Amino acid sequence: MLLVVDIGNTDIVFGFYENQTWKAVLRTPTHQPWSANGVVNWMKKEWAFKDLGDTLPSLALLSSVVPSISPQILKGLSIWLGFMPEVMNPALYESLAIQVISPDEIGSDLVANSVYAHENYATNVLIVDFGTALTFTLVNKSGKMEGVSIAPGLKTAVKSLFSQTAQLPEVPLEMPEFNLGTDTVSAIQAGILWGYVGMVKEMISRVKEDKKGDLKVVATGGLSSILTPLASYFDEVNKLITLEGLRLIAERLKA
Repeated sequence: MLLVVDIGNTDIVFGFYENQTWKAVLRTPTHQPWSANGVVNWMKKEWAFKDLGDTLPSLALLSSVVPSISPQILKGLSIWLGFMPEVMNPALYESLAIQVISPDEIGSDLVANSVYAHENYATNVLIVDFGTALTFTLVNKSGKMEGVSIAPGLKTAVKSLFSQTAQLPEVPLEMPEFNLGTDTVSAIQAGILWGYVGMVKEMISRVKEDKKGDLKVVATGGLSSILTPLASYFDEVNKLITLEGLRLIAERLKA
């Protein structure tokens, strides 16, 4: 069994893969008072709850964009597994089938997304990742990451508006029925959600123009299904693209 771990700014996601399928995908908030023992206890509890068997994973790969907690997670996993997981890093990128730009700066989750896109599409691919940040990553048909665009994510935008204003509430992320709201909640939903629909459409249009129309667009991230008016703009919507990319990288390392 393979374990891949994606430490993001909001959640840590653990994916267990065996026999061509995801046996379990576990999620927990990133920002907790993590300790190595805490990680071990959490993994044991979730492993038993999901009834994943007696044999622990024999291969593990970790991706993190939150360096401050990576050591605790790694130490806990190494105790639980009995070996140290591999970690996404610039030296590892050199063995991949893609060409990574700014390897010392780029988020390892974007590298994983790019590997998935290049392995699954024989053309230029724009990956739209709806996470804590909204990212657009372009991988060309030869496997080169050409560039990235980063904007605040949907939840980040809502929380920022809520925290910086005295009378505006934090609202649920649901597409409003109308373009303009009739009360405070629907007005915020209309402004943010329809605004993000417009931003994503414009970015896709600009990149597609750059590529003379030769472009596939895939969406991922926990919030990728919220902006329903964008459905026709995506060739694929898959919340597990980052995990799938990490799986492909781990299998390449094993080989």
